[in-house]
Amino acid sequence: MLYQQSFVKLNTKQAVTMARMNPKGVLNGEKPRLIDEWQKVPDIWNQVKDDLDFDYQFGKYILTGSSTPADKTEVHHSGAGRIAPVMMRPMSLWESKESKGLVSLQDVFNGAEKFPWDTNQDFSLEDVAHLLCRGGWPISVLAPKDIALEITKNYYNGLFVFEDSENERFRNKKPEVLKMILRSYARHISTEAAITTIIKDVRQSNERTLDQKTFDEYMAALKDLFILEDMPAWNPNIRSKTSIRSTPTRHFVDPSIACRALNISPNDMMNDLESFGLFFEDFAVRDLRIYAGTLKGEVKHYRDNAGLECDAVVHLEDGRWGAIEIKLGGDKLIEEGATSLKTLKSKIEEKSDEKSPSFLMVLTAVGGAYQREDGVYVVPINMLKP
Repeated sequence: MLYQQSFVKLNTKQAVTMARMNPKGVLNGEKPRLIDEWQKVPDIWNQVKDDLDFDYQFGKYILTGSSTPADKTEVHHSGAGRIAPVMMRPMSLWESKESKGLVSLQDVFNGAEKFPWDTNQDFSLEDVAHLLCRGGWPISVLAPKDIALEITKNYYNGLFVFEDSENERFRNKKPEVLKMILRSYARHISTEAAITTIIKDVRQSNERTLDQKTFDEYMAALKDLFILEDMPAWNPNIRSKTSIRSTPTRHFVDPSIACRALNISPNDMMNDLESFGLFFEDFAVRDLRIYAGTLKGEVKHYRDNAGLECDAVVHLEDGRWGAIEIKLGGDKLIEEGATSLKTLKSKIEEKSDEKSPSFLMVLTAVGGAYQREDGVYVVPINMLKP
């Protein structure tokens, strides 16, 4: 089969040994050639770059991996001009076919002349709680609802099995310490908690010593495993004494990891709406990052010392940007979000060289999709697509 001839997976000791003995041989096969877990044999990267120097074809090789190479010094070239890195994220609601996709992020950037009006009555907070705890992992997405959460639980537990890892940075890490850090991160999800606060939380909660150096090493491992992904601050050039806060917002690549870290179920979410709101923000950021990525954009947050903040600012390469407040839903929260967005718009237009925002949006967990009289879009998360 063509599929077998164009695909190699370095998931066994024999395959890795053979690849190390002849990394150039791994490239042989039908093109495009997909090499999974390439990071176990870093010299494959060098061989790919060398091959493309003499016979460049776009999409000739696809290198996939679940972490970064154990020894990055074995990668002798950045790949610039030859290899383009792409972060493979969990599935968004649009990809898992759980979003109706009536509202396109690209369309709202372009003006959305015919914005939909939909009551969206068949989507509840209970549905959001389940999707949030389940996550966007392909196997969980495909599983029946009654076992999907158990699959996510098994995935979480498997993240910390490092006994046979070839990566020394993982093999010498204690799973219990990694879990402690994740629990603290989950307790501060969608906030600007300082690293010192998280370290202090780990110490107090677990009666364990943890210095800055050790914490940094464990954090590097968690980021190499694509578990944590903080959101940087957006810093428009505001001509005033207002100071823009630069502390990143603490986020996970997928909120289900945070749920598992604290052993939170959908029912727990429903019984604590304040926490639900913070976890939903992380959930929404996951999808926004995926959708923004298709537009070559990035997602940041804004907060200044005057107390004005914005949960997500989607900024495109051409300078266009849109501001999004993330709320569970309900008239009161939507009104608060819209008011905050309009205040930010006025401030940027009056005191910054930035362009006016392409759109203002309140992204909700539930409720209908519509455009308010003041121009602010209200969009439930199961209506959004790239």
